[in-house]
Amino acid sequence: MLGNGKVLVSGGLHTGGGIYVSSADLYDPSTITWTSASSMSSPHADAMASILTNDTVLVVGGSAVATLSSAEIYNLPTNTWTST
Repeated sequence: MLGNGKVLVSGGLHTGGGIYVSSADLYDPSTITWTSASSMSSPHADAMASILTNDTVLVVGGSAVATLSSAEIYNLPTNTWTST
């Protein structure tokens, strides 16, 4: 859970057609609402995520057809992703 109480959900695999996605959304459990966040630079399915600070999240690895070694950092205040 981020410092503002929201949960970041990013990437994944669309089961309807095996399409890897780079989209991201924020869930607010206090209002039971979803809002769109900016998309990652590239799709990540089965990735690992870790909160670095209350306002940044590291998403690393996973797969998108092949195993990934890339990582991205989501910045909540600016709603941006940075590749690392």
